[in-house]
Parts: sequence; C-alpha cells; structure tokens
Amino acid sequence: MRDHWKLLLLAALALGLTAVFLTIDASGDWDYVLPRRARKIGAIALTGAAIAYSTVVFQTLTNNKILTPSLIGLDSLYLLLHTVIIFVFGSSAFTAIGKHEQFALSVILMVAFSGLLFRMLFRIQGRYLYFLLLVGIVCGTFFSSISSFLQMLLDPNDFLLVQDKMFASFNNVNSDILLMAALISIAAVSVFYREFKYLDVIALGREHAVNLGVPYDRTVRRMLICVAVLVATSTALVGPITFLGLLVANVAYRVVGTYRHSTVLPAAILISVASLIGGQLVVERIFTFSTSLSVILNFIGGGYFLILMLKEDKT
Repeated sequence: MRDHWKLLLLAALALGLTAVFLTIDASGDWDYVLPRRARKIGAIALTGAAIAYSTVVFQTLTNNKILTPSLIGLDSLYLLLHTVIIFVFGSSAFTAIGKHEQFALSVILMVAFSGLLFRMLFRIQGRYLYFLLLVGIVCGTFFSSISSFLQMLLDPNDFLLVQDKMFASFNNVNSDILLMAALISIAAVSVFYREFKYLDVIALGREHAVNLGVPYDRTVRRMLICVAVLVATSTALVGPITFLGLLVANVAYRVVGTYRHSTVLPAAILISVASLIGGQLVVERIFTFSTSLSVILNFIGGGYFLILMLKEDKT
C-alpha cells in the first residue's frame, strides 16, 4: 500500500504541474492558449514516458544503474544526420523538407542503425551487452567528431539551424508528428509487452534468469529493440536529452525503495513528466526562454551522474 501512496503522490504532483502549466497567465484567452499548451504537454508526456521507460529497461538489461540508452550513440547519430543534410544540400533544401519527412527519416535511420548494431553483436557469445556499450560509445564519439568537423565548415546561418537541433525543444511540436510518435511508441511497448514480466528476474543477472527458465537472449534482444524505437522516437520528436533518463530512473529507485518494475516504471514515468513540466515552467517563466530545457536537465543530470560515479568508485 505504501508504494501505491507514493505513486498517487507522484501522479498528483504531475497533474498539479500540468494544471499550473495550462492555466498560468492565460488571461482568459483559452481558445488560443489551451491548444498550444496542450500540445506541449502531450510532447512532454510522450517524451518523458519514452525516456523513463527505455532507461529503466536498459539499466535492467545491463544490470547497471549509471548507464543510459544514449550510450548506443543515437543522439550523436541524430545530430549527424541533420548536420550532413544541411552541409550537403544547404539550409534552403533542409527547410523545404517537411517536418513529417524529417521525423520519419530520423526515426528510420536511428532504428536501422540500432538494428544493425544489435544484429552484429548478438552473434557474440557471452557478455555481448558490454560489447554493445563499447561499440555504441565508439560510434557515438565518431558521429560527434564528424558532426563537429562539418559544423566548423558551415556558413553561420546554416549553423544556426544545426544549433537548433542540438537541444531539445517542446515549443514547435506539430500535432500530426506528435500523434505519429505516440502511435509508434504505443505500438513498440505493446509488441514487446509480453517480455515485461521477465524484467524482475533479469534484474537478478543472466545466470539466475537462465536458471529460473527465462529465455534470456530472446528477451534481451526484443527489449533492446523496444528501447531503440522509444529513444529514436523521442529524440526525433523533440531532440536529444542525454541525462534525463539517468536522473529520473535513479530518483525513482530511491523514492519507491523497490526494484519491482511494476512500481519503478510508473514512478520513473511520473517523475520524468513532472521534471519536464517543471523545467519548462522555469525556462518560460524565470529564464524567459533565454536558455533551453535540455541545458538545465543535462547540467543537473550530469552532476548527478558524477555523484553516482563517485559512489560506485567508493563501493
């Protein structure tokens, strides 16, 4: 019952922040304000849920609480894709491409890269997840290096377009793209929902999971594909938020005090949504859009990551 009360309090916090976000300084212009703010809330809820779900699952599969799916290199690939398009075709051609096409191209490329990476590494016997992380880090560094080199060669006006893609933004989310992203995310979770029941056992480690009859390799492969789809969808929708998943997942573990995924996952999703809504309120009302939400979250998440690293080193 105590876990249920904690989830109810987190849900109340998320709903309260949502109500504040929708109504603050509306000045009675509800027909104009509500649809636009509701679209932001939809993007925040979808992004927060996707990042929280994928991070908790990824940490369970890797049996490590200081890792995030961004280590696969999808954030760097997303930025490289837009940098290459602008570098080769120019800003005019980039803006001519519809947002639907940009979203679809980003998701397809990131999922295809993840599928190719998984296909190669799944053939390795033993602890292939660590090879996955190693290759993902190398690829992410490689993609970032190419992006940085091309950005130095860009015209300053073209670089401004690339700069917009470096940070997540919830201000100009298209309703049709939001619906498309929601359908993709729901479909991914639904297809792989059958593997959800194995996560508590997989958290015990590979040997214990295999001894208890869990189809470990098949389950890990399918869940990694689900993680890749969710991360690719959320990144293509609003942009990269590197440390959000690390932050909300570890806070969720501490708040609920249990490792049962039926409790941890809802808690992480609610904390993620509340953090994004609260952060967006700070960006709009305090900083007056002088900075981006991803900068604040990456600053807090990066500091928390260093704290976790120091704790791991002492233990």
